Amino acid sequence: MNTETPAKESPPFWLLITLQTGISAAGLVVEIVAARMIAPYVGMSLYTWTAIIAVVLAGFSLGHWWGGRLAALPTRTAMMRIGWVLAAAAVFTAGASLILRLVALPVLQSVENPLTAISFIAIAAFFLPSLFAGVPAPVLAVVAMRGRQRSEEALGVMFAAGAMGAIVGTLLAGFLFISWLGSAATLQIMAAFYAVSALVVILCGRGGNATRAGAAGTIALTGLLAWHSLTAPPVCTVESSYFCIRSETLSADAEPLMRVMIIDHLAHGISAKDHPGVMYTDHTAMLDALPRMRMGHRPFSSFHIGGGTYSVPRGWASHGLTDMVVAEIDPEVTKMATDAFWFEPATATVLHEDARHALLSTEKEYDVIVGDAFTDIAVPAHLVTLEFFQLVSQRLSGGGIFAMNVVDNVDRLAALSAVYKTLLAVFPSVEVWTKAQPPRPGERRVFVILAGQSDSQVSEITTGAPDPVTFAPLASAFLSETVARTNAPLLTDDFAPVDRLMGLGSVLD
Repeated sequence: MNTETPAKESPPFWLLITLQTGISAAGLVVEIVAARMIAPYVGMSLYTWTAIIAVVLAGFSLGHWWGGRLAALPTRTAMMRIGWVLAAAAVFTAGASLILRLVALPVLQSVENPLTAISFIAIAAFFLPSLFAGVPAPVLAVVAMRGRQRSEEALGVMFAAGAMGAIVGTLLAGFLFISWLGSAATLQIMAAFYAVSALVVILCGRGGNATRAGAAGTIALTGLLAWHSLTAPPVCTVESSYFCIRSETLSADAEPLMRVMIIDHLAHGISAKDHPGVMYTDHTAMLDALPRMRMGHRPFSSFHIGGGTYSVPRGWASHGLTDMVVAEIDPEVTKMATDAFWFEPATATVLHEDARHALLSTEKEYDVIVGDAFTDIAVPAHLVTLEFFQLVSQRLSGGGIFAMNVVDNVDRLAALSAVYKTLLAVFPSVEVWTKAQPPRPGERRVFVILAGQSDSQVSEITTGAPDPVTFAPLASAFLSETVARTNAPLLTDDFAPVDRLMGLGSVLD
C-alpha cells in the first residue's frame, strides 16, 4: 500500500464517497439511456440490450484497468488525471446523441448482419463515455485508503458507494429521468454532472491557472455539444415510458389524409381519416377480415391484444361493433391514436395494462380475441406460450376464434412453426393465412393464425388493403413438414426462445 499521502492531505472522505456514488450512478443512467436512444434505429429487443450491456461493461472494464494504473501515482497527480478523464466523459457523453445520429443509418445500410450493426452503433456512440466513466473508481478507492489506519474499511465503503450509486442511477433513469425529461435531456444532465465533477476533482488536485482555464474550456465545449443535441430535431414525437413513438403524414396534400405510426423503429399501422374500414397493411387486413368472416353477419364481442393505431377496432366500430376491449400497455400510444389517427375512445373499453394480466383479471368470455403484439424479433415472449394460449382458450366463448399475426422469414419459418405447434397443443383447429402468392427468397412475410374449434368454411378471402389482395391458408401438410424440418420447440413460460427463432436476418429488413 502506498501511504505517502497523509489522510489530512487527501480530499475529504465524504467527497470521495460522493464522487464515487455519483459517477457510478451516472454510468448506469447513461447505459439505460443508450438502449432507449438506439431503439428508434434498431428496435428494443434481447439483442439490443445484450449489445448495450456488453459495450458499456467493456468500457467500464477498460476504464477500471486504466484507473488502476493511475492510482499508483501520487494523490495530487492521480486526482488531476481523473479530473481530465471526467472532462472527457462529459464531452463524449454530451456528444453521444450527435454521434448516434451520424453513424446509425450509414452502419445499418452498410453492415448486413443486424447484430454486428447494433454492436457497431453502440460502440460508436457509447463506448467512450463508459470508458472514461470507469476510470475514477479505482483511483478514488485508493486515495480513500491512503494514510488511514483502517484502510480496508475505507475500501469497503468505497465499493459500497459504487454499488449504491449503480442502484440509484438505475432507479433514477427508469422511474424519473427518462419518464419526465426524456432520453436526450437525461443524457445532457449526466454530461453536466461529469463536467462539474471534473472541475471539483481538478480543484482537489490544486491545479494552476492554465489547468483551471482548460477545465473551463472543457465545460464550455460540453455545454455547446449539449445545446446542439437538445436543439436537434427530435427523433420521437412522444417518448413514453415504453417506446419512442412518432406519427408521420403520408398524404398531406392528397385524399385520403393518411398517417403512419412508428413505434421505435417499426411502422405499426397506417390509417386514413375518412376511410376507417380500409386496412392499409397485410396484417391489419387479415386481422380485420378473417374474424369477421368466421363470425358471419352477427354482432360479436372482441378482446384486442395491443392497440397501435387502433386500426382494427376503429374499422370494426365503423361496421357497428361496439363490444370491444383493447389492452394497450402504453397510454401514450392510445393518446396518439386518438389525437392523430382518429380513434374514438368511446367505441371501445381501453385497458392500459399488459394483455395477459388483463385476461387473468376477468372471467368474461369473448367471441374473438385478436393478438397484434408480434412485430419483429422484439416479441413479448409471454404472449406466445402454451400457458398463455390456454388462458386465451378459457376466455373464448363456444365457437370463438383466436387470431394473431406472426412475422417470419420465409427461408426459415422457425418462429411460425413453433407458434403453430404450440397452438395445436391447445386448439383442435389451427390455420395459417397469408397472401396467396409465392414467396420471394429472403422475404419477411406476414401471417395470421386462426385458432378455434373448427376450420374455416372458405379457402380464400379477398380484401381491399386498399387494393384487392387475396389471402389463403397454408396446407396443413406443408405446416407439419415445416414443424418437423425446423424441429420447432413447444413454447412455454419456462422456454420461449422467440428472439432466436426469428433469426438474425429479419430484424432490420
